[in-house]
This record gives sequence, structure tokens and C-alpha cells, in this order.
Amino acid sequence: MAKTRQNFVCLQCGALSPKWLGRCPQCQSWDSLAPQEEPAPARAGAEPPRPQPLGRAGQAAEPRIPTGLDELDRVLGGGLVPGMVVLVGGEPGIGKSTLMLQLAASLAKAGVNPLYVSAEESARQVGLRAGRLGLGDSGLLLLAETGLEALAAAWAAGGYGAVVVDSVQAVRSDELPGLAGSLSQVRTVAASLAARAKESHAALFLVGHVTKEGALAGPRVLEHLVDTVLYFESEPAMRLRLLRAVKNRFGATDEVGVFEMTEAGLLPVANPSAVFLAHRPEGAPGSAVCAAVSGARPLLVEVQALVSPSGLAMPRRQALGVDAGRLHMLCAVLSIHAGLDLSGHDVFVNVTGGIKLSEPAADLAVAAAVASSFHARPLPPDLVCFGEVGLAGELRAVGRGAARLAEASRQGFQRALTAPNPAGGATPGIQVLSAARLHQALEVMW
Repeated sequence: MAKTRQNFVCLQCGALSPKWLGRCPQCQSWDSLAPQEEPAPARAGAEPPRPQPLGRAGQAAEPRIPTGLDELDRVLGGGLVPGMVVLVGGEPGIGKSTLMLQLAASLAKAGVNPLYVSAEESARQVGLRAGRLGLGDSGLLLLAETGLEALAAAWAAGGYGAVVVDSVQAVRSDELPGLAGSLSQVRTVAASLAARAKESHAALFLVGHVTKEGALAGPRVLEHLVDTVLYFESEPAMRLRLLRAVKNRFGATDEVGVFEMTEAGLLPVANPSAVFLAHRPEGAPGSAVCAAVSGARPLLVEVQALVSPSGLAMPRRQALGVDAGRLHMLCAVLSIHAGLDLSGHDVFVNVTGGIKLSEPAADLAVAAAVASSFHARPLPPDLVCFGEVGLAGELRAVGRGAARLAEASRQGFQRALTAPNPAGGATPGIQVLSAARLHQALEVMW
């Protein structure tokens, strides 16, 4: 076996150093260098690795294991893949531990033989939560352990099909100095657990804490060690929880699963469009319905706008759920190409339900909501909007138009306003209105 040599790597920027330094010479981060064992160069005469033809790699389709939670399966891309490593992040109290406990209990009932590792709570605390959720008789195996070596030994002896570690920042290796949660500890623990998951073909879920800025705590490299990164999102005081995939090697990115927090735990929401539109006010100006697409799922969400006279020299432009820079651009286009004088008005835009609309298809709905509030004239209640708005005031078609129209028709909407679609095609039960320019679209709405 080849000998190893020790280098030190910066966990912030990845810079290498032959010796430990208190401060990284490249990114100037303090206490960010951690030891990294690297194999020494192979000796002369050693047999080199043999490449294999690309056609032989990955010929067999990866089997999928249903989790029993439909919304989680959707975000994962169809279920669990043996050996996959999933990082789940979210703010404290949002429901990460509840979801992971429900997942492990569901897999236990399905015969997957999961192991739930609690590194933050005692076994009694986890048992009490399981009792409140009605999961006490699921047959789930629980291990309250914070030591990496003890966890690895229990994993090797159990032959588990899935392992949940809550949380990765609370596990510590005795082979490294420092407290649990330090940069070197988190990276080493995550890398060791991920390697074991690949070797044993067991699905691994790592729960991660989130900083005040909303990013996963610990080194950024943690996201590069895993196959899938899921973020739990929610607005304050809301029962809905959004599980978003920001990285997925086995499915679509930016996929969203919707859950509702109840006394019985997190319940999947089968029809999120109806939930997002449940409290839409009738006959209120400034409300528009957008036919959006998140991942592979079409969703109908309400876009609200409020335009009010401003006493400021620079009127405010504030947005929740849409990009603020995009709102500034749309206000300028409305002023120049649609005749809306917004120079003396504050403009506020909000997407209800905590949904974030990052695609350009939301442009037309945002512009329609702003125009509706400016004129104090409500939009037709049976109308949905989607389309990209250009700087010249033109409307551009967006992808997945058929799926958007089908979802609108399923929710009972009778008309849809969008840009002209060269591909054409009709959707039963809904009338498609098209306009080439933004000012034409505003005229068609009423």
C-alpha cells in the first residue's frame, strides 16, 4: 500500500498548504486549514488504473425506493437511490427533524431497515416526539450517539438500507482536534459518512443547520460532498413548508415539495395550487394569478401588487418572492411602453404562500398586478398570466406552456393570457389570449 503524506487544505477556498497556518494565505480566513491525507505518488512499476469504456458505465438504471412520502419522492426525483447522500437544511424549528423521523419510520414499515441517529437529542426526547406523531410502533431503530467512530461501528454491524444523521454538526471524530461543529470536524465527518454510504449502498440523510444568512452552516464544501441538497423554506407563522431541491444528481433541480405542518406531523399537500389560491380576495385590484413551473411541476400562485403615492424623492420598489431587480425593470417597461407613470409611486409586490418565482415567465403576472393596482381595477377572476417581458415591451413565449395551461384548466380557470406561441396547440376547457406587446396585453385583460 502506498504511503500517505499530510497536507492542509482551506475549508473555505480549497487552497493547499504543506504546513498548518493560522490564517489562509489565499482567502485570509482564520482557523480554516484542516489536515488532509493524500496518497503519495505511486512507485515505479506499480500497475496503473485501467479506464473503462463510457458505454459500460451506468448501463443499468438506478433502482428507486419509494419513501412513502409523495412530496419527498417528487423532490428526490422519484424516490431513494441506494448509496445516495442527501443534505437537508433549514432554519431551527421548521420541521427538519420531524420530516426525517417520519421518513425513517415510513422506510422501517416498508422493510428498508433504516437507522435514525440522534446526535442532538436524547433517545427519550426522540421517543416522545415519535409518540406525538404516532410513530412509536413503526419498528424504527434509534441510536443516540455523537462519536463518529461509534456510529461507524454500529452502521457496519447493522447492515442498514438507510441512515439518518440529525445533525451532522453534532457528530465528532476522536481522531481530530476541535469541538463538534468546527470546520475540520464537519468536513471529516461528512466525508467519512458519505464514503460509507457509497460502500454499503445505503441512502444517507444528513441534517444541517442554517446560518442567519440562510446558508448551510459549516464549510461550503459540504454541499459538494453530497448528491442532493434540500432546503426547507417557510414564511413566519405559516403552516406550509416548502422543500426545495437546489442540487440533485438523480433528478431535476429547483423541484419543490409542499407540506403542511400539523399536530400529526408534516402532511404532503397533493394539490398545492388550490392551497396557494385558497385565500385569494375576490374583486380586489392588484391580484394576478401566475401559471408558474417549479422543476417539473406546474403551479398556480397569486402575485399581489400595491401601488401607492410616494412622498419620497426616490420611490420604493420592494419585492417578496420575485427578484427585486426584475421588479425595477418591469416598472421601467410599464412606464415607457405601457403609459403607467410610476415615477411618483411606491410599488410593492408579494408572492403569496412563500413561493419564490425565479423564472422570467412570472413577468407578465407581475406587470398585470402592478397595472391593476395602479388603475384600481381588478383583473378577471378566471384569468391566468404567464410570459416574459422584454425591455422593448415585447412579450416572449416561455417553455412548458401546455403544462401551465393544463394546470390552469384543472383549477377551473377559463382564460389564459400569454405571448404568441409559434407551436400553437389548444388546451380543452381554457381560452388562450395572446398579445405581442405589453400594452396590448393590458388592454386584452379588461
